[in-house]
Amino acid sequence: RTMEKSGKFSDYLFAKMGPPTATELPPKTTERSDAPVELTGYRRWLSDNLMLLVTLSGVLLGVILGLSLRPLNLHGDSIMLISYPGELFMRVLKLMILPLVISSLIAGSASLNAKMNGKIALRTLVYFASTSFFNAALGIALVLLIHPGNPDLHNADDRSTDRRAVNLLDSLLDLGRNVFPDNLFQASIQQAHTVYLPKPSILHAFNETMNETLISGGAGGGGGVEAQRQAEELGEDVVLVRDVQYRSGTNTLGIVFFCLVFGTFLGTIGQKGQVVVDFFAAIFEVIMKMVTCVMWLTPVGISSVIAGKILSVDDLGLVMAQLMWFIITVAIGVFLYQFVVMQAIYFVVVRRNPFKFYAGLIQAMLTAFATASTAAALPITFRCMNEKLRVDPRITRFVLPIGCNINMDGTALYIAVASIFIAQMSGMVLGFGELLTVLLTSTAASMSSASVPSAALVLLLVVLTAIDAPVQDVTLLFAVDWFVDRIRTTNNMLGDCYTAAIVEELSRKELMALDAASVNYQDMPAGTPNGHSHDGGGLLEGQTELETSSKCAMTMTDSVVVDMSAVMNNVNLNLQQEHSNRRV
Repeated sequence: RTMEKSGKFSDYLFAKMGPPTATELPPKTTERSDAPVELTGYRRWLSDNLMLLVTLSGVLLGVILGLSLRPLNLHGDSIMLISYPGELFMRVLKLMILPLVISSLIAGSASLNAKMNGKIALRTLVYFASTSFFNAALGIALVLLIHPGNPDLHNADDRSTDRRAVNLLDSLLDLGRNVFPDNLFQASIQQAHTVYLPKPSILHAFNETMNETLISGGAGGGGGVEAQRQAEELGEDVVLVRDVQYRSGTNTLGIVFFCLVFGTFLGTIGQKGQVVVDFFAAIFEVIMKMVTCVMWLTPVGISSVIAGKILSVDDLGLVMAQLMWFIITVAIGVFLYQFVVMQAIYFVVVRRNPFKFYAGLIQAMLTAFATASTAAALPITFRCMNEKLRVDPRITRFVLPIGCNINMDGTALYIAVASIFIAQMSGMVLGFGELLTVLLTSTAASMSSASVPSAALVLLLVVLTAIDAPVQDVTLLFAVDWFVDRIRTTNNMLGDCYTAAIVEELSRKELMALDAASVNYQDMPAGTPNGHSHDGGGLLEGQTELETSSKCAMTMTDSVVVDMSAVMNNVNLNLQQEHSNRRV
């Protein structure tokens, strides 16, 4: 009996490592005459890449439509009507973000044990922080080398007198407040942020006290308030104090943290929590089917978004000419990281062709480019990673929702370039201390960025305040941020996907150990949660591998003892054999 289990376990591991050879394939049969005919040649290529072609056609149609309609000088109402289908498309995509994040995180973290969740989370966060730090350093090196900041572009008429009080400490504290929300339902519609309000004067406070205690003090109170207003109008200094308020917008960080903890503990209660795991897994499958239907609207939606943005820019040629070197600097950094650094890391860790992996993400990358939001492209990213690239869904459901809120590689690069660009334009000479400040604050600010369009402009104020650069000049970048935002968003989205692939490779031993534990449990004569027994550990019809492994792992009672040391030894031996086969 032990030999049979060992044989089944070895067969299972080899089956997980790769497809069987030609000699192991079962003989072909022609019993079913209604079997679908397998497509070959260009028909198969069209079938596999139909969604990619649909998305690409939407991008090209939007660019052509926007450039061709610019000479007509359309009215604002006409531009709004052209942008309206794209607005609806964006709203539908954003509608799916919250249920997708909740269901994917809970189902993904519940399918792993608590120790496994901790290891994956640690690897993910370390990789996110490392890549954000590297992108900020790359941006600083490029902006110092190219020097796009020209003082002649500095126009005093465009400078605003509004100097916002922005502090890195406030940004980091707001990040903590949002990670630990005090109301989960409020977190779905609002997020905390720090604002600065005028401190009430002593006269104002005294008059308010008199209003509450004296019956006849009404007139005096009004006079005190009026005196304070007059004093402010005369130019007296007003002391600003911090106040934590709530603004509209989904607090995705808080929801991600809650779902991560909830799913981890849900996986520890065994069979009692299986119905909840199945519920969220079903929600995830339904949302993905809805995404598939929405993707057929891509040509209209994406073309409308891009055409509307091109038509809404007042003087496209002048803006591009004035800030061309800034755009080129950001683009060089983004593409250098995408095509060189990211591919090299993937090849070193995973030992596979990185450009094949990159090609499988083009559809999601085009969607991220068109929508300028990693979160809006998250449903399509899930579809590409799970269905096309076959990355372990337990990893993608864990990494991608966290990455779209924390991993902002392109944003870190952009903030570093933009802050030094503004300093160069103002004639400032930055020393080593200021550059180090830019490096650290850009990394920290990017990890607290929201995955919404143009969120980096707010974080840019944090870095400019840290190096005492003029924050008023941020308005110069408003004219080109609609385009640069789309370039850096592709970096953010690709960084999440490559992180998932790399974390999957680094966590392969633990994942195979969990699968092996499920196989050992399936060999036992006990029934499965739905009352049927597995014959050889096969999948039921309509059941995914993730659902099977999570069900089997969670239904193991205390009487089931799995020798994990033996499992890990077998995993290590088979991994060594696989690496030796790769070298051959």
